[in-house]
Amino acid sequence: MYKGQSITVVIPCLHAEQGIEGVLRAMPDFVDETIVVDNNSSDRTSDVASSLGAKVIREDVRGYGRSYKRGFAVATGDLIVTLDGDHSYPVDALSYLIEAFLHLNVDFLNASRFPVRDERAMSFKNKFGNLVLSLAMTLLFFRWVRDSQSGMWVFRRSILKEMKLESDGMSFSEEIKIEALLNHSIRFGEISIQYSSRLGETKLNAWRDGFTNLVFLAKKRFFR
Repeated sequence: MYKGQSITVVIPCLHAEQGIEGVLRAMPDFVDETIVVDNNSSDRTSDVASSLGAKVIREDVRGYGRSYKRGFAVATGDLIVTLDGDHSYPVDALSYLIEAFLHLNVDFLNASRFPVRDERAMSFKNKFGNLVLSLAMTLLFFRWVRDSQSGMWVFRRSILKEMKLESDGMSFSEEIKIEALLNHSIRFGEISIQYSSRLGETKLNAWRDGFTNLVFLAKKRFFR
C-alpha cells in the first residue's frame, strides 16, 4: 500500500531467470502484489519467481502483449506498475514513479528511457528505431510521446475497461499509450527514468519488431 493506493506490479518474463531474481529482491515493501507472467520459458524463471514470493501466472502462447493482458486480468491493485524481468528498468524508482503519478494527478504515466544516460543500455540502432516509431506516433495521432516503446508504466487499473487492447506482440507497448492518449477521460503524463543494460538474452528483433510496430501504428490509426 502506498499513500492509500494498493499496488500491483506486473512483470512479463521469457527466459528471465538471470534477471528476475534481482528484480524481485529489489521490490519495495509497499508493493502489495507482484505478478510474474511466465510466457512459456524453458529455464527456471517460474521457480525463481515463486521462491521469492511472486504470484506466477503461466501464459503458454508467446507474445509480449498476450502476457500483459494475462497479468492485468488477475491484478487486484488500485495502481498497476509494469516493468521487465531482465532488470533493465529501475525497480528502486517505483516510489519516485508513483510520487510523480500522484503529484501530476494523471491516470497513466509513461516512464521514458530518454535521454539514455547509460550508453551501454541501448544500441544506436535501437535509439534510432525508437525515434522513428515515436515520430510516427506523433504524426499519426497528433500527440508527442518521447518513448513510445517504453515498457514501464504506472496506471489506474480502472482505466483498463475503457481501453481496446488487441495486440498480442511487442506493439502492445505503443497500443496501450495510444488508447490512453485518445481517451479524453484519461489523463496522460510522461517522465524520464534511468534505463540500464539488461541481464540475460534479448528477445527484441530490432528490424522485424520495428517494422511490425510501424505497420501496427498505421492500422491503429486508420482501422481502429
